[in-house]
Amino acid sequence: MVRAGLTAERVTAMGAELADEVGLDKVTMSQVARRLGVKDASLYAHVRGLEDLRGRIALQAADEKTVRIAMAMAGRSGKDALVAYANAWREYAQQHPGRYTATQTPIEIDPELVARAPGPRRAVELTYGMLRGYGLAEPDLTDAVRLLRSTFHGFVALEAAGGFAHERAPRESWVRALDALHALLENWPAAEGDRT
Repeated sequence: MVRAGLTAERVTAMGAELADEVGLDKVTMSQVARRLGVKDASLYAHVRGLEDLRGRIALQAADEKTVRIAMAMAGRSGKDALVAYANAWREYAQQHPGRYTATQTPIEIDPELVARAPGPRRAVELTYGMLRGYGLAEPDLTDAVRLLRSTFHGFVALEAAGGFAHERAPRESWVRALDALHALLENWPAAEGDRT
């Protein structure tokens, strides 16, 4: 029997909350069930298992992060858009570490559910749109997206792990990194053939 009020969305929201508290890799179906006050078996009427739950957390987090980025970037262009985008990314990662981790892993979930989720698609649109403001076109757009994602993720992952032990505040280095990225994007090097 399905418990009244229990939905896939409630199960996912509780899983996301737990992920932020204990880490995505430590979330279990039993923990989620206990938090919701139900037996473990009750969850399986709403999610297929742990991998399905993690995938749903990733989609929820992608939606949340994308909404934040879109709101921060609204009406901005050039460096202002880049800085707003980056700061919203970093703040989300700091405030929701478990959910953020979910957004950085492949989504193992029903492809139809992924196709209906607006977050991942909107994230791509926002990122490519911002970078087109720098006059980039393919394949440079894809290369620039990968550069930004690598830089932002690398920074927030190192920061979260306590990897910046120098006395200079990480915030200062973050600001300078964004200055450097802006300068690079404005002066993107011309391609010299495929060097793979």
